[in-house]
Amino acid sequence: MCESVWPVIVLLSHLFSSAISLPVSIYTPPPPLPSQIWPPSSSSAPSPSLSVLQPTPPSLSPCLLMISPSSLVVRFGDPVKANCSLSQMDFYLLGWENLQRAPQPTQGNFLVWSEDRVTEWSIKPMCYALSDHGGPCQLHLPVTVYKPPEKVSISFVNHTGPMFEGHQYTLQCTVWDVAPVKNLIVRFFRGETELVQLKSINNTGQKPATETFTLDISPSKDDNGAQYWCEAKLDLGPGGPESPPMAKSENITATLLWTSHCSSRAVVLILLFIQMKIWL
Repeated sequence: MCESVWPVIVLLSHLFSSAISLPVSIYTPPPPLPSQIWPPSSSSAPSPSLSVLQPTPPSLSPCLLMISPSSLVVRFGDPVKANCSLSQMDFYLLGWENLQRAPQPTQGNFLVWSEDRVTEWSIKPMCYALSDHGGPCQLHLPVTVYKPPEKVSISFVNHTGPMFEGHQYTLQCTVWDVAPVKNLIVRFFRGETELVQLKSINNTGQKPATETFTLDISPSKDDNGAQYWCEAKLDLGPGGPESPPMAKSENITATLLWTSHCSSRAVVLILLFIQMKIWL
């Protein structure tokens, strides 16, 4: 029996040793070259149904502030008043700022700013409202503080006495202590005839200042005895007083000398000289 089993054992041993001695081939493909790397396919993008929804911000509350009146024109030293109001209650605080004496903020829907007398030349009040969702909103109130001219004067520049026909002379109109100068308009007159209207080019000053305007003229003999004068007016727009602040200068009289006039005077002087010689 042992002899019959032995050939089988030899055969199995031979087969086992053959299997170990033969290498097993396992193929692993190399990594692709950079030129072989393809971009991700559109099919790899997440499905629209799986897109992440972005959170939507809370809706902003509209800024519905209103100031009455919408602008102010006030004379220096006069009282002033303005009301700021809200047309809805989405805001929790209402107030005024950029003022020396601003009223306390309120949780109501209106707030009045008032002063007994204006003592500043540059005022830029602003009404504001605060909200939890929409943030702050604000509205500026334009304020013009004015002062009528202290006085207005007219004169000739570097000239006194009679004028000669056909020569050029310069009229000068001086407006004293007026504000704001940017709203100042000056008109020159000869008698009741307006010669020109001039506007100040000073657009920055808000405090009272003195401004000078000039006009060149070449009078003729018809202007002998003419009255020249000027007028200053503050143009404050529709929000200003019904009668715009203005002031007039005194009149200045033109005395003209012309050629025929000078000849006549020369003849008179010659005759007087001859008469004096005869008397002597």
